[in-house]
Amino acid sequence: MGLGTSSWKDTLILTMYLLLVLYVGLRALSRDRSTIKGFFLADQNLTWWLIGASLFAANIGNSHFIGMAGIGASSGITIGAFEWNTIFMLLILGWVFVPIYIKAGVVTLPEYLRKRFGSIRLQVLVSILAIFIDVICRILVEICYGAMFLKIAWDLDAYQIILILLAIAGTYTVTGGLAAMIYTETLHATIMLFGSTVLMVYAFGKVGGYKQLQHNYIYAIPGKISEGNWTAKSKCYIPHSNAFHLFLSSSSGDFSWPELIFGATTLSLFYGSADQVSVLRALAGKNISHIKIGFILYGYLKLLPMFLVVMPGMISRTFYPDQVACVVPSECEKHCGAKHSCSPVAYPRLVISLLPTGLQGLMLAAVCATIISSLTSAFNSISALFTMNIYTWLRPRASENELMITARFFIISLLATAIIWIPITETAYSEKLFEYMLMTRSCLTPPITALFILAVFSKRVNEEGAFWGLSFGIMIGFCRMLPELIYGHRTCEDQKCPQPFCSIRYLYFSMPLLVVSLISMLVISFFRHPIPEIHLHRLCWSLRKSQDERVDLDQDRTWKRLPRFPATPTMFRHSQSYFWEALQLYFGLEPQLKSTVTPKKASKEINATEEKRGGMLENSSMKRVISASGTILITLVVLGHVYFA
Repeated sequence: MGLGTSSWKDTLILTMYLLLVLYVGLRALSRDRSTIKGFFLADQNLTWWLIGASLFAANIGNSHFIGMAGIGASSGITIGAFEWNTIFMLLILGWVFVPIYIKAGVVTLPEYLRKRFGSIRLQVLVSILAIFIDVICRILVEICYGAMFLKIAWDLDAYQIILILLAIAGTYTVTGGLAAMIYTETLHATIMLFGSTVLMVYAFGKVGGYKQLQHNYIYAIPGKISEGNWTAKSKCYIPHSNAFHLFLSSSSGDFSWPELIFGATTLSLFYGSADQVSVLRALAGKNISHIKIGFILYGYLKLLPMFLVVMPGMISRTFYPDQVACVVPSECEKHCGAKHSCSPVAYPRLVISLLPTGLQGLMLAAVCATIISSLTSAFNSISALFTMNIYTWLRPRASENELMITARFFIISLLATAIIWIPITETAYSEKLFEYMLMTRSCLTPPITALFILAVFSKRVNEEGAFWGLSFGIMIGFCRMLPELIYGHRTCEDQKCPQPFCSIRYLYFSMPLLVVSLISMLVISFFRHPIPEIHLHRLCWSLRKSQDERVDLDQDRTWKRLPRFPATPTMFRHSQSYFWEALQLYFGLEPQLKSTVTPKKASKEINATEEKRGGMLENSSMKRVISASGTILITLVVLGHVYFA
């Protein structure tokens, strides 16, 4: 049920913004869009402010504005600390993992695994898992929440709006690659920050400040708690007395302190070591100094969702408890179409009620910005994973032009998939979508995290231990995830998922899964021969400064591949057709058949400079700036945890 409608002023603001996005995206095309380095790495020329802003836009979506704000409305501020925990891991990524990946001279993380272990099967398996996680946790979630926001807040035709957004995003993403995305994501980050800040100011102004919010939230109870002979349990509608504290006991909150310390940290470790979206932007950095400062800027921006998203969600509950905190099924269906909870309407309800015409158009533009930035980042990441790891396995002798055409058409196929998902999105199935996303990541990412941690820090781990340990961990994760998906997520009233599958909360489950995966990889590796150091120079932490020549493992150790089919030069032959010339101009393709790109050679064109970039020394003044900025950031995170403890 829509809460409001957009005026012509709001529509005009949105239209102007979308035209601006299209202009920026097409204006910021990479100078060399026909190569892997140009399309996927933006010519490796990104400065720190572009890296930080694009990371923020790529990882903050409508799942935050609806999912995180909704959990804040129902449970308190603890969910905001998930963003703070990620900050520590981002610094680990920028200082520890990224320099190793740069020295490896790769475009995607599975390519690093092939260099590290000499394993095509490991490369393909991790690529498939990463694509699956991104499709479920980024594309599906953002399409669903984006459609919800547009429908709930402005009663817009979500199918038409998202179709337009995908068309605009696809126009510059397909032709421009990462370079076009980075500049548009910076624009998106600006509009998201400005719009959410304006709403936060309005919300805190109306509620009377933080102290008044603490008082009002405790009494934000729905007026109707029973229907017929049924009465809701008190824990389903009475706000937690410690909702403004981060560290909760296991019996007093939805996210207890062990889940925050261990579960959230395990999820954050994935973003600090093995998230392709974040790593791809780091690999495109101008040098290691710009990469580190970019991550520090992103860390400062990650401090904000607690105040820009979570607390406004709590304010919304104090204003509209009958809608946001409803527990009676008939009431919930009347207000939002869901059966158990209307907490996802918290943020949209606040937008419509507080902001005047014009500023609502600004928020409408911000919502569309989050949809575009989240989807395009997922499209580019998944396209890189497929093209550089799966397609090159299927066609080892594919030319670089063929890879670029494949990457672009794969993005088009992802756009088509996203369009198919739009009619399926229903509010009734989305009330727990944010927690489903957390559950999927809790069950599937710990084994991948364990793999990259050991690949970087343990020379002793070999291919057999890595592959079978990863397979074992993923199998355990699926056994935990599938029953809850089949039987439905728990509510405060009941738990349908049978024991023992769902006896452990998914955030509790993630840490043991990480430990089991680490142990299994180590144990299996100790029963097999170690990899000689000649293959590991600059691929492991202990050998990161080695100057010895590295012999790539994939020179003498390969996995079974499909028959090799030669690339067909005729498909790239120059044509006198104006249509074909226009198509080549749009895609940035020029006839090039001088070299082929095999799984081994796919990243060789960037290898000549990567080891130099990875070992580049920072000047003393830049080091002082980085150290001071990082110290202040960590201090703010610690103080935030102490204040809200």
